[in-house]
Amino acid sequence: SNAESGKQWYQRRVRAVKTPSEDGLRNSIMSATKLGKKVVVAGCVSQGAPDTKFLEGYSVVGTHQIDRVVEVVEETMKGHSVRLFGQKREGTKKLGGASLHLPKIRKNPLIEIIAINTGCLNQCTYCKTKHARGELGSYPIDEIVQRGQQCFEEGVREVWMTSEDTGAYGRDIGVTLPDLLYEFVKIIPEGCMLRLGMTNPPYILDYLEDMVTILSHPRVYAFLHVPVQAASDTVLKDMKREYTCGEFRRVVDYLREHVPGVTIATDIICGFPTETEEDFQETLALIDRYQFPSLFINQFFPRPGTPAARMKRIPADQVKLRTKRATEIFQKQFPYKGKVGSVETVLVTELATDGEHYVGHNKFYEQVLVPKDESYMGTTLTVKITETGKHYMKCEVLEVGSTMKLPSTYSNPNRIAFSEGPKKLVQ
Repeated sequence: SNAESGKQWYQRRVRAVKTPSEDGLRNSIMSATKLGKKVVVAGCVSQGAPDTKFLEGYSVVGTHQIDRVVEVVEETMKGHSVRLFGQKREGTKKLGGASLHLPKIRKNPLIEIIAINTGCLNQCTYCKTKHARGELGSYPIDEIVQRGQQCFEEGVREVWMTSEDTGAYGRDIGVTLPDLLYEFVKIIPEGCMLRLGMTNPPYILDYLEDMVTILSHPRVYAFLHVPVQAASDTVLKDMKREYTCGEFRRVVDYLREHVPGVTIATDIICGFPTETEEDFQETLALIDRYQFPSLFINQFFPRPGTPAARMKRIPADQVKLRTKRATEIFQKQFPYKGKVGSVETVLVTELATDGEHYVGHNKFYEQVLVPKDESYMGTTLTVKITETGKHYMKCEVLEVGSTMKLPSTYSNPNRIAFSEGPKKLVQ
């Protein structure tokens, strides 16, 4: 939110994974207060550490109480400080959270973000999200599908399924992520697309064959965000990530082999307290080998109250140097090299940051900058790539209103038809 433009109240939501989230929240609250704004705080930081000193005196809405934000705002405008925490439950069972059918104003009217579950099953030593979001709580399949149908009827062209860990979806209610996806793809209209959110390696390993089927669907982006965090098994164990680097590689190798062109994004953390130079070399080798087109490089920051915060830290200058070394390798990789002249189908949904182009994404969720013509927004285009950069491609438009096409390499006799339903899970 923009504190200067807010007339009555100010709200900011952030994720509580690393210290910069808390610093950003503190600075935003201070800026809003100095401008004389009434402040309501929501998000993981406030939920995970409600007694934090800089939150004293402010109204706070917990992550499961966002459906009550109106009454909190009204009370705050009266000069009261209101705090609502707690989780949504049905008896003793945790629910996914506030109803998916709450009214909303989309930041982008063409994109709908659907949270399929909240919380997680992990106990990562560096992360405080578990403190804020709690144990896994999944929304029922029919509720998610109904939300999808509603948003498509309202003109949405692209749905993002998100959560702290999409791969863990349903394990608390006796269903699986593939169960959800096989149902959801049935209601995606022609010209619309589904993008899946982040999943940790341990859970997606159970569904690799099903994920090949789903990611190969013409209305599902062949894109998956699978964080590795480190390539050293020793470091992964200290992080309590519950998988080995070999298992992560198995996920990537299998998907790349069976879904040609699939985009795998990943994350790494540089400078975890127990990471040695030899450990870090393994991470650099992983980056060099796989050349991920999208790589999120983070410095370790100790989150108060987490086990990793009690570990002896690596000197800050070494952490910065490791971050720089990883970044240098990544910046030398050009995933779109050789794409000039190729013909792609893209769905246009956003304005580019340069303000001079629109952004379309092809089947592999690769960013293609298209000419800024208002008639293109919300449509699919057939384009010819004319220029490539590190993070983008530029194009000329060949056809408007085309269908998202799969390359011929997707022909796979071992892949089931969607009408047959879920396959037997990989053991």
